[in-house]
Amino acid sequence: MNNIRGMIGCSLILFLTIGFLFFFSNSYAQSKAGNKNPVIVVTDLYHPFQDPGDNFDLVAAYALPEVNLKAIILDCTEVFRKPLASDPGKGLFPDSNGPRDPGFIPVLQLNYIFGRNVPVAVGPFSNMKDIHDKMLDVPAFQQQGVELILKTLRESKERVQIASFGSARSIAVAYNRDPALFRKKVKQIHLSAGTSAPVFLEWNVALDTNAVVRLLKSDLPIAIYPCAAANKDSIAYGSKNYPFSYDSHNTYYKLPNLSFIENMDPKLRRYLKYAYGRVCRNDFLRCMDSDTIFTVKKDLFSNESYVWETAIWINISDRILVKTDKSDYQIKSLKNVLKTDLKLPNNLINCTIKVENSGLFSISETKNVSNFTIFYRGDIKENEKALRIALPFLYQSFKP
Repeated sequence: MNNIRGMIGCSLILFLTIGFLFFFSNSYAQSKAGNKNPVIVVTDLYHPFQDPGDNFDLVAAYALPEVNLKAIILDCTEVFRKPLASDPGKGLFPDSNGPRDPGFIPVLQLNYIFGRNVPVAVGPFSNMKDIHDKMLDVPAFQQQGVELILKTLRESKERVQIASFGSARSIAVAYNRDPALFRKKVKQIHLSAGTSAPVFLEWNVALDTNAVVRLLKSDLPIAIYPCAAANKDSIAYGSKNYPFSYDSHNTYYKLPNLSFIENMDPKLRRYLKYAYGRVCRNDFLRCMDSDTIFTVKKDLFSNESYVWETAIWINISDRILVKTDKSDYQIKSLKNVLKTDLKLPNNLINCTIKVENSGLFSISETKNVSNFTIFYRGDIKENEKALRIALPFLYQSFKP
């Protein structure tokens, strides 16, 4: 009898111990996952590139340790799949006028490099007919991006951030299909689009004006990061070169070159050489394994590069742009910010939006609580100076 009681006691202790260990390990795993922000990326990434910055930018989504990349939606517009009569980049991106298709290959390469299985799907190729369009009539292949957004939101236990680089078509269509889900599960939409004054219809807005109008007429939490600048305070104002002008609200800056890529992790360096070199090979994964498999011209990274996306990744990852006591600049995680670091603005300020059916919109800052915020970077020249130092340092720190 005593033996039976002993066996029961030991079994009970073993059961409780296993239960405790399971609870502890599960709680630890959840706490570790809780340090990451779930994110959906919507990007007009093509292969070969239309803008190689899209390939460059997507690296951050995989590499930033604070980001839990849940899904990638490829934003594709039919007209850009075929050779165009003119270069959409107006000479800024040589050979960028097609032919091309949605960037599945770059995503597969990054999944391969990082050992991940991030779901990827493409959205509708055609524009929304009106702001309420659910686009239920497009082919099933082009439904996948919208469906993946909705699936990701439904399955997420946490509120999800959505980063939009390109048209906002798939986001707007998904919202039209299930607005209640968006209100419940979307933490914030980071919209890289527009101009800081209603003067110029910026590229990402022009891709599908109904999509942007739909979102800006909603009650969703939306942070606006204007790409272009067109107000009296902007640098280069009067030249009408709005996409490549600066003001305190838009995100554009220039890197003098991309030579720092040569010092990045070998696999990431190959990924970017493959993209910038417009390489098209059947063994696109094997090309990530060795520098001898494919070659590109030696001065591939010598030209100026134009960047719009960095501010969004700083905010999504809860990082801080700082000037250190050694007078250099870094994009630091919160835990690594020192008391001696000077924090530079990368802020979101409450605002109200007045949007026209044309897609043009005006912004007014407000002290009241609003579902809309506008990006603010403070001193324009220091912001560009800081990012020219901090971004290469960040990318060279990425280790798959």
